[in-house]
Amino acid sequence: MAASIAASAFFPVPSSSKNTIGEGPESLSVRSIVAKPNHSSAAMQVKAQAQTVPKINSRKADGEEEAPSSAPRTFYNQLPDWSMLLAAITTIFLAAEKQWTLLDWKPKRPDMLADAFGFGKLVQDGLVFRQNFSIRSYEIGADRTASIETLMNHLQETALNHVRCAGLLGDGFGSTPEMSKRNLIWVVSKIQVLVDHYPSWGDIVEVDTWVGAYGKNGMRRDWHVRDCNTGQTILRATSLWVMMDKLTRKLARVPDEVRAEIEPYFIERSAIVDKDSRGLPKLDKKTAANYVREGLTPRWGDLDINQHVNNVKYIGWILESAPISILEKHELASMTLDYRRECRRDSVLQSLTTVSSDSAVGLLESAIHCEHLLRLEAGPDIVKARTVWRPKCVEGEGNMGAIKAGSA
Repeated sequence: MAASIAASAFFPVPSSSKNTIGEGPESLSVRSIVAKPNHSSAAMQVKAQAQTVPKINSRKADGEEEAPSSAPRTFYNQLPDWSMLLAAITTIFLAAEKQWTLLDWKPKRPDMLADAFGFGKLVQDGLVFRQNFSIRSYEIGADRTASIETLMNHLQETALNHVRCAGLLGDGFGSTPEMSKRNLIWVVSKIQVLVDHYPSWGDIVEVDTWVGAYGKNGMRRDWHVRDCNTGQTILRATSLWVMMDKLTRKLARVPDEVRAEIEPYFIERSAIVDKDSRGLPKLDKKTAANYVREGLTPRWGDLDINQHVNNVKYIGWILESAPISILEKHELASMTLDYRRECRRDSVLQSLTTVSSDSAVGLLESAIHCEHLLRLEAGPDIVKARTVWRPKCVEGEGNMGAIKAGSA
């Protein structure tokens, strides 16, 4: 469009009037212009004679007044409109500068990601996958910090991108090419998470993840989450995964071909040294559970590509039955989840929570221990869990300023 404006400035559209030389007041006499190419005053003479315009409002002999006519068309008044030309050139240069800025974009602040649009990278001889995340405004909760579900989603995202970056992503959700051939998928069996502190809106977190061997028919995956600016640990997690047949929905052994794909990436290192190996007690709705939430049903958006509920969704359902007094005055410090079976779209669930008796008496400044059960209303258990809650810090008092917890 800017080019068309510039062209129109140089080449004016001819008038639609059909005037010929010597006819009417708009015509210019050829004899009035004398070309003297070698004379210094030639241009001035052309200008002076061009400005000698006949009277356009003269009266006719019969007393009638002629209609006013436009100014004569001369070389002088056909010169381009320089303001339009300048505007066109400015528009062209601004558009070019904008395009060049987009092509040559680079971070201008040190806290901006160098790989802002990437999926992370392999580090430590290609055995560890690293990815950065910025905490968005819609990922924080009432405490103005990232929710536990946000952090768990970061763990899942890095796990999938690790498989992709290593060139092992088949046509499934985290499945390798050999797994896809055999309709096999990974399902999580157990997760243990330790949270040191929660990041805030605008913070950038750095997530490292790696895999290791777990028996003959499983795999271990670990994560270490740090603050990208300070290097302070935010979260550590370890998990155990087993293989399931996508068609029969039954557990399966790891084929040798699949093991050959993933073994080159195994590391014998764990993010959590002291693992929680305690068994989770069986809760009973009538005797042990202090708090119950019923009628929980999956939505269509809760299902993943493998047509079962995403494992992060279970955490939100578990906390549905946690007492509000704990949620208001404490924050989740650790969590252990034991997955028993998958949850499908037509499932109806119950969430049960019991609070440890020794941590529910009086006004406490110590941690609170809870046990949780998520099960189908028909009876079978879906997930068992144990959580530990620490008092929230009073703003401005650091880690030592704990709010007293009310009775659970």
